[in-house]
Amino acid sequence: MASNAVMGFVGVSTGGSSIHRVFPAWAGELGLAAELRGHDLPVGASAARCREVVGRIADDPRHAGALITTHKMAVHDAAADLFDELDEFAQRFGEISSVSKRDGRLVGHAKDPVAAGLAVQDFLRPDHFARTGGHALVLGCGGAGAAIAWYLARRPDAPERITCVDRSSARLDKLLAAQPADGVRPRPVLARGVADGLVAELPPGSLVVNATGRGKDTPGSPLSGGAEFPAGAVAWELNYRGDLEFLRQAERQVRAVDGWRYFVHGWSQVLAEVFGFALTGRLVERLAGVAERNR
Repeated sequence: MASNAVMGFVGVSTGGSSIHRVFPAWAGELGLAAELRGHDLPVGASAARCREVVGRIADDPRHAGALITTHKMAVHDAAADLFDELDEFAQRFGEISSVSKRDGRLVGHAKDPVAAGLAVQDFLRPDHFARTGGHALVLGCGGAGAAIAWYLARRPDAPERITCVDRSSARLDKLLAAQPADGVRPRPVLARGVADGLVAELPPGSLVVNATGRGKDTPGSPLSGGAEFPAGAVAWELNYRGDLEFLRQAERQVRAVDGWRYFVHGWSQVLAEVFGFALTGRLVERLAGVAERNR
């Protein structure tokens, strides 16, 4: 790795992320001589723009790698051929969230399945679904939503039903192809408010996930103001910044969790890949403490 390396960050509005305060503190904790550089792409960015960003990261010798947020699937679809290697999850889910360089080779990883599982384990007991009989409703089937469904279907106490909702039938088809698991029921929802009925039908103790990007990348919530959560439900908002309307709706009724720990797990997984260090549970907690002090 070059001295004074660059860690790339591809997102919609990277300047507003807490990572700009957290990364320098993490670099000091880890002994990394590195700086952060954001690469902004609008929601729905063209394939040409996605390829241009990947090419810029690949061609710049100072770039050690990058983390990709909103555009994980778009980058895979537009630029997979620019990578020398894609890991199993990147191929399975058709997404790239981590870009790293190994001996002149450009390598893509999908870290969401790992980061999502670790984040869920932080706030749900290991017997949550077996104990409550709750189901899971995942609103949004991009990279994060698909990874969460994959993880939930493989928990020892996997919920009896996982309903995955998205505006795009193509995304739902891709999810099924990646995960033909029993109990996973993809369903397209095309208008705001329609998902309210799916929430109302859930049994007590269910998990409701907002993986749509609404509340950060775009304003609002995937639910209407009249949505009613079942008793004992847990609501997980993957965002930690923005208007967080879904989180506010849920907080008035049930236990609600924001996306901060997901942020910590996602970034630490990618940093370990890019800079080649071992990520132990103890180190994650050290990094989490540093991040909290710089939140």
